[in-house]
Amino acid sequence: MAREFARSFYSSKAWQDCRDAYAKKAHHLCEECLKKGIITPGVIVHHVEELTPLNIYNPEVALNFNNLELLCRSCHGEQHNERDKARRYSFDDCGNVFVKEKYLDENPSEAPR
Repeated sequence: MAREFARSFYSSKAWQDCRDAYAKKAHHLCEECLKKGIITPGVIVHHVEELTPLNIYNPEVALNFNNLELLCRSCHGEQHNERDKARRYSFDDCGNVFVKEKYLDENPSEAPR
């Protein structure tokens, strides 16, 4: 699900047209699976450089084919799992935010007191 700052972008005609054109260019196949010789339908156009509030309106980041890849749900999940490993916060099964222990181990001065 899109983060709050990105919701209007993802519902924009510019993004929808870009997304559709990119999926067509990629022949609607998951690009990561293709690298492994596996044919899988691609369903999510993913930004390689993550969108942020600072770059979301920069078309060189948000709408540039060089920053996009078409992925299946499984590969998209893997991409985000890798990206999320670097984050210091995560969510438990109930949606509660918590500081990751690994981050606290590496940054003990930020541990709650």
